[in-house]
Amino acid sequence: MGIGRLAEADAQMLRTQSAPKASAESEAGKSGKLTRHQKRRIEESMVHLDGGHSDTNPAMRQLEKEHEESTKVKNISRIQLGRYEIDCWYFSPYPDGYAQETLYLCESTLKYFRKRKTLAAHKGTLKSKTPPGKRIYEDMSNSLVGYELDGKEHKLFCQNLCLLAKLFLDHKTLYYDVEPFLFYVFCERDSEGAEHIIGYFSKEKCSMEDYNLACILTLPPYQRKGYGKFLIAFSYELSIKEQKLGTPERPLSDLGQLSYRSYWGEVLVELLWQEKARKQATHSTVKEMAMQTSIKHEDIIQTLQSLGLIQYWKGQYIVNPSQKALDEHRKQMSTSIAKRKVVFKPECLDYTPPTFKTPSLQPGASPRPGGGGSMR
Repeated sequence: MGIGRLAEADAQMLRTQSAPKASAESEAGKSGKLTRHQKRRIEESMVHLDGGHSDTNPAMRQLEKEHEESTKVKNISRIQLGRYEIDCWYFSPYPDGYAQETLYLCESTLKYFRKRKTLAAHKGTLKSKTPPGKRIYEDMSNSLVGYELDGKEHKLFCQNLCLLAKLFLDHKTLYYDVEPFLFYVFCERDSEGAEHIIGYFSKEKCSMEDYNLACILTLPPYQRKGYGKFLIAFSYELSIKEQKLGTPERPLSDLGQLSYRSYWGEVLVELLWQEKARKQATHSTVKEMAMQTSIKHEDIIQTLQSLGLIQYWKGQYIVNPSQKALDEHRKQMSTSIAKRKVVFKPECLDYTPPTFKTPSLQPGASPRPGGGGSMR
């Protein structure tokens, strides 16, 4: 998928043809399948060589135009998900026959049904009414629980989750190839113990680019309550546990850039302000700040530059902001922070980083620039 569009801090989203036959076969290797990043490399090479996609292939241009036109129009007007009836925003490639005014979804499995009575019959067969996967977060005071799902082990649920997400994400292309990803699904628990999905984020199991988040979504009924910033914070807390630096998958939308810059700014300003409060003689270097927050060096530098809190002098970056500057930034940020319903609580996290075998490069391929974010 790419990164879905992330609209505003606690809202939504980030976002995220074929090359010559010989090149595609080389990338595919023995498996016969292209990975997502291999497809992207081929696509980027075509843009570089041709200045665009399939400009010289009229048939391909026509197919692309037909696909673009068919996905402009919503195919489902609204969904019924638990206690909410939610208007849909975009097209989602649900199977033929499910394009209708209202589609009925099961909160526990995200399976979709044409009729309400069929959904009711399905719910009557369920042994569990929570998402699959391992529960890794439980905040009793906010009735918030989180689950880690392996796209390979819980393939159907994750595919259904991606189809649901596409109803609210403009640029999302991952629907069925979920096995290389981990999904982190969060639910609100009501007074009767039932759990209601509020949103999720996904990330690659093994990212050579140090991506710690691929797609993020807060469902419309739960937006503007701080869940978007919570999900971003959660992705970095996992990176801290994994002892790695992390960054969201690129490219970011303009709104996604604003949301992440806002999160990075809050974290870094608080870190520097606390240092001032302890009357430390020197401030952390960019490297030390990265070690403490798992934010990559370039994200730290760009964020501090935008806040006027870093200087470049004699070939190195100097972080030594005034108390006044930190106080002003902290005051501005406190208003937004105070409005959030939820914040991440480290004591509620029960997480052991999973281990996966890093995929080897295909013969002749080279790693992408920007790798190497391990904090070890």
